[in-house]
Amino acid sequence: MLSESILFILPFFLVAVLYASVGHGGASGYLAIMVLLTVDSDLMRPTALFLNLLVSLVGTIAFFKAGHFRLGLFLPLSVAAIPFAYWGGSIHLNKIFFRQILALALVFALLRLFMTLKKSDQIKEPHLIILLLAGAVIGFVSGLIGVGGGIFLTPLVILLAWASPRSAAAISAPFIFFNSLAGLAGLRPSIESFHPYTLLITCTVMIAGYLGAKWGSQIASERAIRTALGCVLFFASLKLYL
Repeated sequence: MLSESILFILPFFLVAVLYASVGHGGASGYLAIMVLLTVDSDLMRPTALFLNLLVSLVGTIAFFKAGHFRLGLFLPLSVAAIPFAYWGGSIHLNKIFFRQILALALVFALLRLFMTLKKSDQIKEPHLIILLLAGAVIGFVSGLIGVGGGIFLTPLVILLAWASPRSAAAISAPFIFFNSLAGLAGLRPSIESFHPYTLLITCTVMIAGYLGAKWGSQIASERAIRTALGCVLFFASLKLYL
Protein backbone atom coordinates (compact mmCIF):
# COMPACT_ATOMS: atom_id res chain seq x y z
CA MET A 1 0.00 0.00 0.00
CA LEU A 2 2.82 2.41 0.92
CA SER A 3 4.78 1.63 -2.25
CA GLU A 4 1.62 2.14 -4.29
CA SER A 5 1.08 5.57 -2.68
CA ILE A 6 4.70 6.60 -3.38
CA LEU A 7 4.42 5.56 -7.02
CA PHE A 8 1.20 7.53 -7.27
CA ILE A 9 2.56 10.80 -5.82
CA LEU A 10 6.07 10.75 -7.38
CA PRO A 11 4.92 12.13 -10.77
CA PHE A 12 3.13 14.97 -8.94
CA PHE A 13 6.39 15.84 -7.16
CA LEU A 14 8.35 15.99 -10.41
CA VAL A 15 5.70 18.08 -12.18
CA ALA A 16 5.45 20.54 -9.28
CA VAL A 17 9.24 21.09 -9.20
CA LEU A 18 9.40 21.74 -12.94
CA TYR A 19 6.35 24.01 -13.14
CA ALA A 20 7.15 25.98 -9.98
CA SER A 21 10.60 26.84 -11.38
CA VAL A 22 8.88 29.01 -14.03
CA GLY A 23 6.22 30.41 -11.70
CA HIS A 24 3.49 27.93 -12.66
CA GLY A 25 1.21 25.85 -10.45
CA GLY A 26 1.27 22.72 -12.62
CA ALA A 27 -2.44 22.14 -13.34
CA SER A 28 -1.90 20.95 -16.91
CA GLY A 29 0.76 18.53 -15.64
CA TYR A 30 -1.46 17.22 -12.85
CA LEU A 31 -4.28 16.71 -15.35
CA ALA A 32 -1.91 14.75 -17.60
CA ILE A 33 -0.82 12.55 -14.69
CA MET A 34 -4.40 11.85 -13.70
CA VAL A 35 -5.28 10.94 -17.28
CA LEU A 36 -2.40 8.45 -17.35
CA LEU A 37 -3.40 7.05 -13.95
CA THR A 38 -7.03 6.70 -15.15
CA VAL A 39 -8.42 8.91 -12.40
CA ASP A 40 -12.17 9.54 -12.60
CA SER A 41 -12.66 12.56 -14.90
CA ASP A 42 -15.05 14.22 -12.43
CA LEU A 43 -12.21 14.48 -9.90
CA MET A 44 -9.62 15.93 -12.27
CA ARG A 45 -10.44 19.63 -12.63
CA PRO A 46 -11.15 20.34 -8.92
CA THR A 47 -8.07 18.42 -7.76
CA ALA A 48 -5.76 20.02 -10.35
CA LEU A 49 -6.98 23.55 -9.58
CA PHE A 50 -6.61 23.02 -5.82
CA LEU A 51 -3.02 21.80 -6.20
CA ASN A 52 -2.39 24.65 -8.65
CA LEU A 53 -3.59 27.11 -6.04
CA LEU A 54 -1.12 25.89 -3.42
CA VAL A 55 1.97 25.60 -5.63
CA SER A 56 1.38 29.00 -7.27
CA LEU A 57 1.10 30.56 -3.78
CA VAL A 58 4.52 29.13 -2.88
CA GLY A 59 5.91 30.47 -6.18
CA THR A 60 4.37 33.89 -5.59
CA ILE A 61 6.14 34.24 -2.25
CA ALA A 62 9.50 33.03 -3.62
CA PHE A 63 9.57 35.25 -6.72
CA PHE A 64 8.24 38.27 -4.81
CA LYS A 65 10.95 37.93 -2.14
CA ALA A 66 13.56 37.67 -4.91
CA GLY A 67 12.45 41.10 -6.22
CA HIS A 68 11.22 40.15 -9.70
CA PHE A 69 7.53 41.08 -9.31
CA ARG A 70 6.05 43.88 -11.50
CA LEU A 71 2.75 45.20 -10.16
CA GLY A 72 2.04 47.38 -13.22
CA LEU A 73 2.04 44.32 -15.46
CA PHE A 74 0.32 41.95 -13.05
CA LEU A 75 -2.62 44.12 -11.96
CA PRO A 76 -4.47 44.75 -15.26
CA LEU A 77 -3.94 41.17 -16.43
CA SER A 78 -5.38 39.77 -13.20
CA VAL A 79 -8.25 42.23 -12.82
CA ALA A 80 -9.49 41.25 -16.29
CA ALA A 81 -8.78 37.52 -15.90
CA ILE A 82 -10.47 36.72 -12.58
CA PRO A 83 -14.15 37.25 -13.56
CA PHE A 84 -13.60 35.51 -16.89
CA ALA A 85 -11.89 32.55 -15.17
CA TYR A 86 -14.95 32.23 -12.92
CA TRP A 87 -17.20 32.35 -16.00
CA GLY A 88 -15.10 29.76 -17.85
CA GLY A 89 -15.02 27.48 -14.82
CA SER A 90 -18.82 27.48 -14.63
CA ILE A 91 -19.25 26.32 -18.26
CA HIS A 92 -19.58 22.62 -19.03
CA LEU A 93 -19.00 21.62 -22.65
CA ASN A 94 -17.19 19.17 -24.93
CA LYS A 95 -13.64 20.51 -24.98
CA ILE A 96 -11.77 17.93 -27.11
CA PHE A 97 -11.53 19.97 -30.32
CA PHE A 98 -10.95 23.17 -28.34
CA ARG A 99 -8.04 21.64 -26.43
CA GLN A 100 -6.43 20.36 -29.63
CA ILE A 101 -6.46 23.87 -31.11
CA LEU A 102 -4.88 25.22 -27.93
CA ALA A 103 -2.25 22.48 -28.08
CA LEU A 104 -1.20 23.68 -31.55
CA ALA A 105 -0.94 27.23 -30.25
CA LEU A 106 1.31 26.05 -27.42
CA VAL A 107 3.54 24.19 -29.87
CA PHE A 108 3.97 27.44 -31.82
CA ALA A 109 4.85 29.27 -28.60
CA LEU A 110 7.33 26.50 -27.76
CA LEU A 111 9.10 26.85 -31.11
CA ARG A 112 9.18 30.65 -30.88
CA LEU A 113 10.53 30.50 -27.34
CA PHE A 114 13.84 29.01 -28.49
CA MET A 115 14.38 31.37 -31.40
CA THR A 116 17.10 33.95 -30.78
CA LEU A 117 15.66 37.30 -29.71
CA LYS A 118 16.59 40.25 -31.91
CA LYS A 119 18.24 43.32 -30.45
CA SER A 120 15.04 45.22 -31.13
CA ASP A 121 13.16 42.86 -28.83
CA GLN A 122 13.86 44.96 -25.75
CA ILE A 123 11.43 45.05 -22.83
CA LYS A 124 8.34 47.01 -23.88
CA GLU A 125 5.51 48.62 -21.95
CA PRO A 126 2.24 47.22 -23.37
CA HIS A 127 -0.88 49.38 -23.65
CA LEU A 128 -3.42 49.01 -20.84
CA ILE A 129 -6.19 47.91 -23.24
CA ILE A 130 -3.96 45.13 -24.62
CA LEU A 131 -3.22 43.88 -21.11
CA LEU A 132 -6.91 43.85 -20.18
CA LEU A 133 -7.87 41.97 -23.35
CA ALA A 134 -5.06 39.44 -22.88
CA GLY A 135 -6.05 38.88 -19.26
CA ALA A 136 -9.73 38.37 -20.15
CA VAL A 137 -9.00 35.83 -22.89
CA ILE A 138 -6.45 33.90 -20.82
CA GLY A 139 -8.77 33.92 -17.80
CA PHE A 140 -11.74 32.56 -19.75
CA VAL A 141 -9.75 29.84 -21.53
CA SER A 142 -8.05 28.81 -18.29
CA GLY A 143 -11.31 28.48 -16.38
CA LEU A 144 -12.83 26.56 -19.26
CA ILE A 145 -10.17 23.85 -19.42
CA GLY A 146 -9.25 23.79 -15.71
CA VAL A 147 -5.77 25.35 -15.54
CA GLY A 148 -4.38 28.52 -13.96
CA GLY A 149 -3.34 30.22 -17.19
CA GLY A 150 0.43 30.24 -16.77
CA ILE A 151 0.97 28.05 -19.84
CA PHE A 152 -0.56 30.89 -21.87
CA LEU A 153 0.56 33.96 -19.92
CA THR A 154 4.28 33.27 -19.45
CA PRO A 155 5.15 32.57 -23.11
CA LEU A 156 2.96 35.50 -24.21
CA VAL A 157 4.78 37.91 -21.88
CA ILE A 158 8.19 36.64 -23.02
CA LEU A 159 7.40 36.47 -26.74
CA LEU A 160 5.95 40.01 -26.80
CA ALA A 161 8.93 41.24 -24.75
CA TRP A 162 6.78 42.60 -21.93
CA ALA A 163 9.19 41.21 -19.33
CA SER A 164 12.27 39.03 -18.86
CA PRO A 165 11.74 35.28 -18.28
CA ARG A 166 12.23 35.67 -14.53
CA SER A 167 9.86 38.64 -14.28
CA ALA A 168 7.35 36.74 -16.43
CA ALA A 169 7.50 33.90 -13.90
CA ALA A 170 7.10 36.38 -11.03
CA ILE A 171 3.81 37.78 -12.39
CA SER A 172 2.57 34.38 -13.60
CA ALA A 173 2.63 32.81 -10.12
CA PRO A 174 0.15 35.23 -8.45
CA PHE A 175 -1.87 35.43 -11.69
CA ILE A 176 -2.28 31.64 -11.58
CA PHE A 177 -3.17 31.75 -7.89
CA PHE A 178 -6.10 34.15 -8.32
CA ASN A 179 -7.14 32.57 -11.62
CA SER A 180 -7.21 29.10 -10.04
CA LEU A 181 -9.20 30.44 -7.10
CA ALA A 182 -11.77 31.95 -9.48
CA GLY A 183 -11.93 28.79 -11.60
CA LEU A 184 -12.38 26.64 -8.50
CA ALA A 185 -15.16 28.94 -7.28
CA GLY A 186 -16.85 28.56 -10.66
CA LEU A 187 -16.76 24.78 -10.32
CA ARG A 188 -18.30 24.92 -6.81
CA PRO A 189 -16.73 21.60 -5.74
CA SER A 190 -17.68 19.57 -2.67
CA ILE A 191 -15.29 17.43 -0.59
CA GLU A 192 -16.25 14.42 -2.72
CA SER A 193 -15.08 16.31 -5.84
CA PHE A 194 -11.42 15.83 -4.87
CA HIS A 195 -9.24 12.74 -5.25
CA PRO A 196 -8.98 10.59 -2.08
CA TYR A 197 -5.20 11.08 -2.06
CA THR A 198 -5.49 14.89 -2.21
CA LEU A 199 -4.07 15.48 1.28
CA LEU A 200 -1.02 13.32 0.54
CA ILE A 201 -0.52 14.93 -2.87
CA THR A 202 -0.89 18.38 -1.32
CA CYS A 203 2.02 17.83 1.07
CA THR A 204 4.10 16.48 -1.82
CA VAL A 205 3.52 19.37 -4.22
CA MET A 206 4.03 22.01 -1.52
CA ILE A 207 7.54 20.68 -0.84
CA ALA A 208 8.24 20.29 -4.54
CA GLY A 209 6.84 23.74 -5.27
CA TYR A 210 9.15 25.32 -2.70
CA LEU A 211 12.23 23.62 -4.19
CA GLY A 212 11.29 24.51 -7.77
CA ALA A 213 10.38 28.13 -6.97
CA LYS A 214 13.60 28.67 -5.01
CA TRP A 215 15.68 27.35 -7.92
CA GLY A 216 13.79 29.42 -10.50
CA SER A 217 13.74 32.67 -8.52
CA GLN A 218 17.28 32.69 -7.12
CA ILE A 219 19.58 30.20 -8.85
CA ALA A 220 18.58 29.44 -12.45
CA SER A 221 19.84 31.46 -15.41
CA GLU A 222 17.38 32.95 -17.90
CA ARG A 223 18.41 30.25 -20.38
CA ALA A 224 17.63 27.56 -17.82
CA ILE A 225 14.23 29.15 -17.15
CA ARG A 226 13.49 29.21 -20.89
CA THR A 227 14.44 25.53 -21.12
CA ALA A 228 12.25 24.64 -18.15
CA LEU A 229 9.37 26.62 -19.66
CA GLY A 230 9.91 24.80 -22.95
CA CYS A 231 9.52 21.46 -21.15
CA VAL A 232 6.37 22.73 -19.45
CA LEU A 233 4.86 23.87 -22.77
CA PHE A 234 5.76 20.58 -24.44
CA PHE A 235 4.05 18.44 -21.79
CA ALA A 236 1.10 20.83 -21.60
CA SER A 237 0.54 20.81 -25.37
CA LEU A 238 0.90 17.01 -25.49
CA LYS A 239 -1.63 16.65 -22.69
CA LEU A 240 -4.09 19.07 -24.32
CA TYR A 241 -3.80 17.35 -27.70
CA LEU A 242 -4.27 13.85 -26.28
